[in-house]
Amino acid sequence: MDIRGLLFVLAAAFMWGVIGIFAKEVLDQGVSALEIAFWRALFGWLMFLAHALVMRQTRVTRADLPALFGFGFICVTLFYGAYQVAIRDVGMAMAAVLLYTAPAWVAFLSWLVLKEGMTPIKAGCVAMTIIGVACISLGPKLISGAQLEINLFGLGAGLLSGFTYALYYIFGKKYLYRYHTPTIFVYALPFGAALLFPFVDFQPKSGYAWTMLVLMAGVTTYGAFSAYYAGLKRLEATRAAVVATFEPLVAAVFAYLLFGETFSLLGYFGSCLIIGAVILVVLSSRTAPARAVASDE
Repeated sequence: MDIRGLLFVLAAAFMWGVIGIFAKEVLDQGVSALEIAFWRALFGWLMFLAHALVMRQTRVTRADLPALFGFGFICVTLFYGAYQVAIRDVGMAMAAVLLYTAPAWVAFLSWLVLKEGMTPIKAGCVAMTIIGVACISLGPKLISGAQLEINLFGLGAGLLSGFTYALYYIFGKKYLYRYHTPTIFVYALPFGAALLFPFVDFQPKSGYAWTMLVLMAGVTTYGAFSAYYAGLKRLEATRAAVVATFEPLVAAVFAYLLFGETFSLLGYFGSCLIIGAVILVVLSSRTAPARAVASDE
């Protein structure tokens, strides 16, 4: 395994893991979730645009525009929208579980689309990550005996969020590997933000809220995706998806340090499963990623 790819994906997971810190601050300022998503995409686009202009990385072939716009529609508009609906209808815990079905979707789509092999270790790592996230997210409710009310529409939206999140990996490996990361997002982010625009109820914002929105875009969009796609060029999609599942563990640690939130015993067990899956990904099948990278260049 290319250690640089691992470190890039772990860095991206870390940056995605702090989304909740920025979101909490901005939500407390009276800004809606969809408006946060819109500004995150728009400010992220401006940063990628500046990067692409400086590096002269704005050109794409006309034939690839449908894939770039499709990426914006699926991985910005649909992903953000579906995840918000899932949170609204089934709650944040269940929405997180459904979102992190993404490694399973990636494993299946990588086998179907990218022709990557489905080894027993890959399948085991996918199972460990899904069970681990379920333990972290649902452990307190299950232990307390509270009833989990499942809304079918919200359940479908949550599964859609996991599926569209998984397509980040597939688009990157199948269609967009020919381009630098800034080039991809110069086209995808404004298209996705434009499709979100009609559903946003804009509110007046303080200087602090604007600052948090810009920082959120810089860290969780520009920084995280730059690191992630640098890693994806060096790792198989399934492996990258499993390593990126380190994100909810990062979020949970920050929630404890900053807000005093703690795990149940089941949550600690889930954390160990996620760490174990990442370690297995690192140690297994070192030669497979090299072949994957060679096919991208």
